[in-house]
Amino acid sequence: MSIDYKAEIERLKKDLDVTVVAHYYQRDEVFEMADITGDSLELARKCKADENPWVVFCGVGFMGQSVKVIAPEKRVLMPKIACCAMARMIDGSYFDDSVNYMVEHGIAKEDILPITYINSDASVKAKVGEMGGYVCTSSNAFKIIEKGLETGKKILFVPDRCLGQNFAIKMGLKSCVIGEGECDPKEADVICFNGFCSVHQLFTVDDIEFYRNKYPGIKIAVHPECDPAVVQAADFAGSTSQLIKYVNELDPEQKVAIGTEYNLVNRMRQKNTYVLSSTKPECPTMNETTLEDLYNTLKSIEDNKPINEIHVDEHTVKYANLALERMLAIK
Repeated sequence: MSIDYKAEIERLKKDLDVTVVAHYYQRDEVFEMADITGDSLELARKCKADENPWVVFCGVGFMGQSVKVIAPEKRVLMPKIACCAMARMIDGSYFDDSVNYMVEHGIAKEDILPITYINSDASVKAKVGEMGGYVCTSSNAFKIIEKGLETGKKILFVPDRCLGQNFAIKMGLKSCVIGEGECDPKEADVICFNGFCSVHQLFTVDDIEFYRNKYPGIKIAVHPECDPAVVQAADFAGSTSQLIKYVNELDPEQKVAIGTEYNLVNRMRQKNTYVLSSTKPECPTMNETTLEDLYNTLKSIEDNKPINEIHVDEHTVKYANLALERMLAIK
């Protein structure tokens, strides 16, 4: 007998003290079942404020970890503990190597302020927290870097080189990327780890030129995880929620090509909206979660046999929470 997953998910949500959370990049049928949706910053804040003891998070692993760090009393399950490729590019040892690189190039450890993009493992966030640093998202990176600069320290930005470079450019600062050309920390304000988002690397300046030639007057809106050359050539760059706001405020007749994950673009206004790539920019790990996975996870709570629960050790929770709380304190 086949299961009506949508009906069963609705029943389980009604019967259980659970909140279903989904990132904007989730496939439509999963996204539509969520009680809370948003980008990383919105989800961090909303999950912290939510009263239900159970959270079922449809996203990638670092997101579930972040909820557990901010609210360790909650039981956090994930239908699929999918990995974010960017988050996998850095771990505690690579972070330590980056700090050591700066020390070897004449920057005292106490003069380094680390900032980690929320797309990172809890162990990296903990190391950042121990050094007095911050977590940031693409929504608030400008404010976080600005706050960090007030200390007079060098900013070590991990793991996304593009995000670090783009905000440095926006703020008129010098940046360099460890392992890419000559990177002298003494000569730069923001020193970036050499990580990136594979989806946002799909967008190129050639794509922008193609659309501008084909549709004169078209607007180009991209995510700041894109290459700096792409961001510089675009009309607008912003986080997921900022992209949504920008596109929604355009005249319906205004054509716009958007450089971010496909599911989000496809969910925006249908008229005069294009994906800024000849290749479908779909995040494979964000798309791992299915309705069946969501149903099975909720059913495991009902059966008192929870699956895919997120656990974070006390030391990591303590220091990663410091870094996240420092972020959340900045409005």
